[in-house]
Amino acid sequence: MDHQKIIQYLRRWQVAPADALAAQVEACGGAWLPDEVQLALAAEKGNMPVSPALAENREMVRTLMGYSSDLLERSLYLGANRVPAALFCVDGLAERMQVMTILESLAVQSHREAVPTDSVDGCLTTLQQMIPSVTLRSVTSLGQALEALVTGDTILFVDGMPFALVLPTDGPPGRQPDEPLTEPVVRGPKDGFTETLSDNLALIRRRIRDDRLRIERFTLGERSKTRVVIIYLMGIAPPEMVQEVRNRIGRIQADAVLESGHIEELIEDDPFTIFPLLKVTERPDVATAGMLEGKVAVLVDGSPNVLLMPSTLVAEMQSPEDYYHRWPISSFVRALRYLYLLIAFLGPSIYVAITTFHQELIPTNLLTNLIAAREGVPFPAVMEALMMELTMEALREAGVRLPKVVGQAVSIVGALVIGESAVQAGLVSPVMVIVVALTAISSFIIPLYAMALAVRLLRFFLIVLAGTFGFFGIVVGLMALFVHLNTLRSFGVPYLSPIVPPTLADQRDVFIRVPWWAIRRRPRFMPAVDYPRSGPDNRPRPPQPQGGQAR
Repeated sequence: MDHQKIIQYLRRWQVAPADALAAQVEACGGAWLPDEVQLALAAEKGNMPVSPALAENREMVRTLMGYSSDLLERSLYLGANRVPAALFCVDGLAERMQVMTILESLAVQSHREAVPTDSVDGCLTTLQQMIPSVTLRSVTSLGQALEALVTGDTILFVDGMPFALVLPTDGPPGRQPDEPLTEPVVRGPKDGFTETLSDNLALIRRRIRDDRLRIERFTLGERSKTRVVIIYLMGIAPPEMVQEVRNRIGRIQADAVLESGHIEELIEDDPFTIFPLLKVTERPDVATAGMLEGKVAVLVDGSPNVLLMPSTLVAEMQSPEDYYHRWPISSFVRALRYLYLLIAFLGPSIYVAITTFHQELIPTNLLTNLIAAREGVPFPAVMEALMMELTMEALREAGVRLPKVVGQAVSIVGALVIGESAVQAGLVSPVMVIVVALTAISSFIIPLYAMALAVRLLRFFLIVLAGTFGFFGIVVGLMALFVHLNTLRSFGVPYLSPIVPPTLADQRDVFIRVPWWAIRRRPRFMPAVDYPRSGPDNRPRPPQPQGGQAR
């Protein structure tokens, strides 16, 4: 660590903080700079200009990066006049092939022309001609140069020039856009978002080839410097909603943003609800369809999960495959999905209420069988249901956490073995095992994982109410749930829309899906700018007869 170069740089800066920092560095003598001095330097890096002296810039970059072992440096000479320069990049973030291409180009071009050292503009123009890239940019602050460095870009310092050239080399090999594991479809696109932001933007651009598609970038996280993008269709997404998304994201102050879930909790309307107020998807077709309805998407670098806002309860129950099959099949499957949602939500609680308080509702023959099945079971029905539900949740969680090779086998075999053993031991009744199994299967039909989690959690609440008050407890719980859902908003849109408040025109795509030619407008509960989405004459018709004879 060359303290003299650091002191020379700080003296050249000629501002009050620089004098104080120079005194601190000088007081250290030749020893390694203490942490507090390094932190003081890092705090001022945003205001530190790039020095015309190459040696000072090199030492400042090394010092501010803490002489990190993955900081790569290459000394070189530019142009026929051999101007000294230094190139920096971070190993693992910068793509090596791109860095090698830049070095080869500089080596070849340096023999052909000189690099002007008496003009900043002339030097910058010459370097842009020598380096094969269309997105070169220059920065005059060390803070900007280091920010580009830690995001994967390469920076080039030239002796005598008060700027650093940022060369785009970020983009190490990432995961291919395979089909999402949590949103598989039989018919439909098989690609999915990845952890690379540029790839995700390209997947959306491939589907919406419109110059009105707007992409706005933010940088969040004091230390992570995570790139966040909001993307929407101008002319469809309402400007006030886009501005609200900007404001909420702009208010985020965090040490690091590592996943879109961090942003989801910080911008949703109600932080205490268990229901997802933003739709989370890994499918580009789902994100594209949402933007075509007037929604805004938020993409986070390093996360394959895209946030769509606003969202509703109806949107959480829709599968992308509903729009790829013929409408009668999609309508049947969607209606079946809502039926099994009720079973997943109310199945165990209704069984507990009937067997505990309302046996008169059961036919005599069935009641006799239930009594015989429960003979010898030492627990009341409510405890029986809670034990079996907790066991199913444990098996489900174990299946997720275990390696894929054994996870599914453990969850299925474990459920069969534990259920059979519990019945033989007389701990639970066979009917309870059937009810819990049917409930578990029903919860798997819910398309989105976050919504399924909310249903599974509320199921325990209703089981306790049913075991305490019977059907009256279930009714009270459902009323409280309805009131809660009715108070929820997602960026100002009621969560129960278009059911409450009822919108007749939007019922075409709620419990069933009408044909595509009948969906001519965007959802009315969405404050979209442009409501028409298709022409009035899309309905298919048979060929018209010609000359009195049908073809």
